[in-house]
Amino acid sequence: MKSFDLQVKNVSKSFGPKSVLKGIDVFIKDGEFVTLLGPSGCGKTTLLRIIAGFEKADAGEVILGGEVISNKSPAHRPINTVFQSYALFPHLSVYNNIAFGLKSHKVPKDEIEKRVNAMMETVNITDLANEMPATLSGGQKQRVALARALVNEPDILLLDEPLSALDANLRKKLQVELREVQKKTDTTFIMVTHDQDEAIAVSDRVLVMHKGEIVQDGSPEDVYEHPVNRFVATFIGEANILECEKVADDKVACAFGELVVEKKPEWNANESGKCCGGVAIRMEDIHVCTPSESFTNNVFDARILERIFRGDYWELIAELPGVGANKSLQLRVMTDPDEIYNAGDQVKLYIEPQYLQVLAD
Repeated sequence: MKSFDLQVKNVSKSFGPKSVLKGIDVFIKDGEFVTLLGPSGCGKTTLLRIIAGFEKADAGEVILGGEVISNKSPAHRPINTVFQSYALFPHLSVYNNIAFGLKSHKVPKDEIEKRVNAMMETVNITDLANEMPATLSGGQKQRVALARALVNEPDILLLDEPLSALDANLRKKLQVELREVQKKTDTTFIMVTHDQDEAIAVSDRVLVMHKGEIVQDGSPEDVYEHPVNRFVATFIGEANILECEKVADDKVACAFGELVVEKKPEWNANESGKCCGGVAIRMEDIHVCTPSESFTNNVFDARILERIFRGDYWELIAELPGVGANKSLQLRVMTDPDEIYNAGDQVKLYIEPQYLQVLAD
């Protein structure tokens, strides 16, 4: 059976003087769920449109299953797209919306009925077959759009911010359903979103984009727990960024003292000959010590300035006194709801070396 791996090879695109994509290289395996994640203007939607054939790259190739498809029109690519607006036909029922592409390709009537019914069952909308789009909720419209795209059995399904118009609770529910549908159909899904939680929840791989480049490519766990630079560390989740100077291969110095790290700092020397750069630490990876706990390294005195209730956790603003000529520094810390600390409390904070992420910048 032929494998429909997708390769985007050295693709560049500019609009006037603005460079939107800068030599993008991506390989996506057949059956993967990959998300292009990044802020507005990073190039993710342009890349999706080039894969679909709606935009033509200035340079580079799009290769599907070993065949160059860069010059093929969207209609001649085995690729379907689910748009943010869903783009359902308002004058057609749910059944006929889903069947539209099959009818256009003159698929036999009994085959259309079989495939449409099977797809409606897959996305849980069998009871909506005779409904018109105007009567549907946002979540139901999203399912219909998904079924309409998948019933044609594309090699790749592209999803352009498919859940962004939905409320938060429904979006989370449909994230789970989207993942289930992808697994059931074993279709390659490539999704564009700026929602970090969505990307982490549904994807096999996340491609983080910034200023027309892919700055990190990895599993959701990898890009969250091991960000390569400051942009990724702060765009995916929330992180404290510490300005540090290299002391040894396993040690850096910051405003409030020396930190033992697991990853060797690979920073370039500045004008004074010192190797300086950034280290990221997530809020949840800073531990407030109990009186009975004792650690050898990475333990610092702090004073709680403020606590903020976040529902399922407390966020603490902790101030750590500076060492030498350094000013004090504030860290954001996450604690469980039953761990109560008040403004003015003196505490000790422990930062485990494995959770300190040495950044490339």
